[in-house]
Amino acid sequence: MIDSEGYRPNVGIILCNNQRKLFWGRRVGQNAWQFPQGGIKSNETPEEAMYRELEEEVGLKPHQVEVMGVTGDWLRYRLPKRYIRHNCQPLCIGQKQRWFLLKVMCKETDFCLTNSPKPEFDHWRWVKYWQPLREVVYFKRKVYSRALEELAPLLFPGGTPSRNSANYLRQNRC
Repeated sequence: MIDSEGYRPNVGIILCNNQRKLFWGRRVGQNAWQFPQGGIKSNETPEEAMYRELEEEVGLKPHQVEVMGVTGDWLRYRLPKRYIRHNCQPLCIGQKQRWFLLKVMCKETDFCLTNSPKPEFDHWRWVKYWQPLREVVYFKRKVYSRALEELAPLLFPGGTPSRNSANYLRQNRC
């Protein structure tokens, strides 16, 4: 499903634990890391798509997470020209995403990366809040930044940690 402007509707999922660290998944067979995400089917709401993608990619069910918040509007990114499939119609130039911040309410052993016929991730780890901005593929960096900025106050009501790694490490030492 592609909208009239050429964007594919999608959901992004930011999972956090009790230490306010984020789930960071490595794409199967690649040295590419990202948050869980996936397309919204024509008969789904963004929330329904989020729960479906959560189960497919991470193996978690709705009762194993708490929804802390969602971005207020669509966040968009354009694909680099070399990734646009010009022979496909309708033409997809990028994605528009609603981002969900979820708190994990289960054990790490409940995570299952092989819950679908075609797994998205082959490894995962917990990372500090701003670390994904340094590791995500360059064309997703701006949308990740906007999602993390918008959702940060829900996880850090006393003030969002600095993006400066030295300050961030000092403020969040466990």
